[in-house]
Amino acid sequence: MALLDNVRTSLGAALFERVAGPDGDRARERIHERPGPRWFEPGSPIMRVHGDASMFIGGLRALLLQSLHPAAMRGVSEHSGYRGDMWGRLARTSTFLAVTTFGHAEDAEAAVARVRRIHEHVNGTMPDGTPYTATDPHLLAWVHAAEVDSFLVAHQTYGARPLDAAERDEYVAQTAEVARRVGVVDPPTTEAELRQLLATYLPELRATPEAREAIDYLLRRPPLPWAARLPYGVLVAAAVGLMPRFTRRPLGLPWLPVTERTVVRALGNLATGTIRWAMTPPSTTP
Repeated sequence: MALLDNVRTSLGAALFERVAGPDGDRARERIHERPGPRWFEPGSPIMRVHGDASMFIGGLRALLLQSLHPAAMRGVSEHSGYRGDMWGRLARTSTFLAVTTFGHAEDAEAAVARVRRIHEHVNGTMPDGTPYTATDPHLLAWVHAAEVDSFLVAHQTYGARPLDAAERDEYVAQTAEVARRVGVVDPPTTEAELRQLLATYLPELRATPEAREAIDYLLRRPPLPWAARLPYGVLVAAAVGLMPRFTRRPLGLPWLPVTERTVVRALGNLATGTIRWAMTPPSTTP
């Protein structure tokens, strides 16, 4: 038992450092232990979804789906550090989600203010000369909708406790509270509204050279040691398996429906179960 606990502790620490960064322990302590009001109630849908191991798969799916909007992907390509600092960007994103979901209300407000300041400096020009800016509510709404949809789909497929219909609506409404503060105008507050919003973006979506470069980087050239590439590949395969069919050909993603429903689903459940186990502190019971 002691050996198993040591394995769990070591694996959990390694995963946590990858996701939260080198300052993750200090941030986690402040997020979860600072007394005071939170934006959301303990055990509410947003806490269940954002605290589950399925977020590893949901986060990858969100990146894949978001890349299909040319302006959003242009901003990522020109202003993000994903090529040289993929894990740093992941840590910043996961910390924002953790603070706004679980953290003190003051810390959550400060995190939103930082993101809004960063967005003010993310702007540029599309190849046809059209300007883009990260403060554009239309682009913010796309990024938000793709993210929420990905987290929800991943949770319903790989989460420990999938949400019922009422809980899914509550989850979308809770994420809308954060989205409004970031700058999204009239974000969806039900699952049906989320699906409707995503559908309105279909005419704008296409795979650009920047999108294909990002996909190649995430799927085929991740900055990982060889020993970590197999488990990472399982998470990637699970994320690809949750992508809508219309995205596969433009992004060069495989379409293997039978394999995805059987082998990939089984491996995805194994991977998320292992992560969930590793990230759970060992029991202190003698």
